[in-house]
Amino acid sequence: MKKFPDFPALLQSFFTQRLIAQRKASPHTVASYRDTFRLLLRFAQKRLHKSPSQIGMEDLNAPFLGVFLHDLENHRANGARSRNLRLTAIRSFFRYAALEIPQHSALIQRVLAIPNKRQPRPLVDFLTRPEIRALLVAPNRNTWLGRRDHALLLTAVQTGLRLSEITSLRQSDITLRSGAHVRCEGKGRKERCTPLAKPTVSVLAAWIKEQGKEDSNILFPSTRGGALSSDSVQYLVTKYAAVARKNCPSLLQKHVSPHVLRHTAAMELLQAGVDRALIALWLGHESVETTQIYLDADLALKEKVLAKTTPITTKRRFYRPDDELLGFLKSL
Repeated sequence: MKKFPDFPALLQSFFTQRLIAQRKASPHTVASYRDTFRLLLRFAQKRLHKSPSQIGMEDLNAPFLGVFLHDLENHRANGARSRNLRLTAIRSFFRYAALEIPQHSALIQRVLAIPNKRQPRPLVDFLTRPEIRALLVAPNRNTWLGRRDHALLLTAVQTGLRLSEITSLRQSDITLRSGAHVRCEGKGRKERCTPLAKPTVSVLAAWIKEQGKEDSNILFPSTRGGALSSDSVQYLVTKYAAVARKNCPSLLQKHVSPHVLRHTAAMELLQAGVDRALIALWLGHESVETTQIYLDADLALKEKVLAKTTPITTKRRFYRPDDELLGFLKSL
């Protein structure tokens, strides 16, 4: 008779075989799933008074996982988005378990039926043209750090690359000849090419020349030559946003982050009349529907629609039927 794996062995094989070996999941995905199960095992240890290696699949039933998700929201102050991300990791494991331990199929199906929690969907923040200019002139380009940060901010605003994509860029990923573009590996290990505008090409060409052309070099290095961390980029964006607010008061009402620069690139494309499907390709979105958030936030587009409508204050008009002969001709 076939011996089915117990929970500890199944969890280990889920990470080593399913995620890393078969799916080639990114380090970010592995780390996120790992943190989810660390939280779950600690919660189970406290509630069930069992060590993690003694926990069985029957302990992780739908009611228990529901209590765990509730605890994340109420005691760890996780929002609906974080709660749903944890649930995504749990579902992925249970889908794998359904193939390995079919005798627990009823338990597994009930866990997979746990719904996501609905969450508010606020309008995305983005920068206007004056705000973009104020941010880009904030770095002191008389210094090495200022020139690096200006090149980074300009690249982020023009290309809409994700934070992880920007920090991992190397000089070999940049093509400055005819058809200038940047090549990156995005979510799901999908490669894409994003065109570079002439001002961005000029700035990057000068920056690479200053650094010394070497394909393996990080494009935007730290002072020690390694890749910038996410926190470092967040810090420099916040720092220059504070400087830009002195010359552009409208920035006082906005929280500027690296992801807001990505939203800004998308809104620039949308306001230029670029189709949603092309914007999704530009940003590396999995679905065109993801780009819908930019349509929702585009007030200028809605104002154009409003301009085409009849104002409420116009004089009321009453229906008058056509002349009988004209009505006959219209019916033909």
